Amino acid sequence: MKIKTQSLIIKRGTCILTEKPFVYALSSKYRKERCDFCFLKTNLLKCTGCHYVYYCGRACQKEAWVIHKIECPCLRRAGPRIVPDAARMLLRIIIKLKQNGEFEKGYYTETSYRRFKDLMSHYADIKLDSKRMEHLESLEVVLSQILIDIPVPNTAELLGLYGRLTVNGFNILDGEMCTLGTGIYLGVSIVDHSCTPNAVAVFEGTTLFIRTLQDLPMLNWSEIFISYIDLLNTSESRRAELKSTYYFLCTCYRCVDYTESQLMHSAACINKSCDEPIDGSFNEKACNKCSSIITDEHVQTFNEVREFIETKIEEMKDIAYLDVCKICLKKLSGVLHPKNILYVKILDMAFDSAIQMNLWQDAINYGNQLLDGFRLYYGEFHPLLGLLYLKLGKILLLEDPRHSFSSLKNAQEILKVTHGEKHELYKQNVLPLLEQAMIANL
Repeated sequence: MKIKTQSLIIKRGTCILTEKPFVYALSSKYRKERCDFCFLKTNLLKCTGCHYVYYCGRACQKEAWVIHKIECPCLRRAGPRIVPDAARMLLRIIIKLKQNGEFEKGYYTETSYRRFKDLMSHYADIKLDSKRMEHLESLEVVLSQILIDIPVPNTAELLGLYGRLTVNGFNILDGEMCTLGTGIYLGVSIVDHSCTPNAVAVFEGTTLFIRTLQDLPMLNWSEIFISYIDLLNTSESRRAELKSTYYFLCTCYRCVDYTESQLMHSAACINKSCDEPIDGSFNEKACNKCSSIITDEHVQTFNEVREFIETKIEEMKDIAYLDVCKICLKKLSGVLHPKNILYVKILDMAFDSAIQMNLWQDAINYGNQLLDGFRLYYGEFHPLLGLLYLKLGKILLLEDPRHSFSSLKNAQEILKVTHGEKHELYKQNVLPLLEQAMIANL
């Protein structure tokens, strides 16, 4: 664990906390692709004991053995079934605590720390949450089937463990912010949520780094905030997700400010040459900028298109189809304002889908349109905005090298803050691509 000590000014892009996980687990869908210990994607060797987990080499297998020597027969007993990720995390927590893990400390200052017992379990909230109680019951069945030599904790104890996992668990992300697994980090659990975060959590392997997104007058952990959820959602959706997952009502200014909510739900002006967003509730009957009258037909079309787009987004939550995205974009053009959150989400899906299909010109088109929405709703310094610039720059290097430099330079400026100059993504992707772009522009 590395901790940034308090000083007068904390510059944007400063790493203020580095922490290894208390307990973690690779997602089962990657178990044959990535090392179970370090999460590296490479050639793997299967554990000959359980035939379930894979390692990149003897060094990682040896490091993992502390917990895996007890976990191994449990996973072997489960075979050939896939153990649910949450069940494996609970199994590893149980093993860790049996190995005196309750005494392990996660420091967030030189003298302040948290132990596992200090993490909030939201015991009472979860007990009243029927979906989570049903989930816990299914996990209890799995644990009773695979645990060997260690008794399954009683229901009350297991609920406490489960609560600490669900409320305090972090998605462990790769450099491109895709989820690889789950981890519990004791010291970092001190950091609260805001929809306007001043810090971000990024990972290298399973190590978590908290980095500042803005200059701070001093390091005060009560004033350090990260986002627990995806910010590309309406305040209603964000608050509902936070309430159902973390059991609190967010009162940050983004959630209580009606101005942004209006913009996220906004309609396009009926006047095609006017760029003014129209409140989607249509309390005003004319555009504030050009005074064009909002007709009943326009209101009806807006509501029909909005419902159609919402349905398609829900249908494509697992995989986006470019042809469907194109239909959506055609329908919403001139009806939903470009800053409407549904417009931004469809552009995001279209961009990713075009990349998957190697349709580079389409990807460039959608990516360029997406920039304003990402900048507006994620902020000037956010990993996903930096990655959008990086992807755009990479595509432009293939299709239009002379116009790639600007995108890659923007990616560098953002990812230098969010990931840092020592991160593999920065060293292995950003810098080499930027060098290629500079050569192309000579």
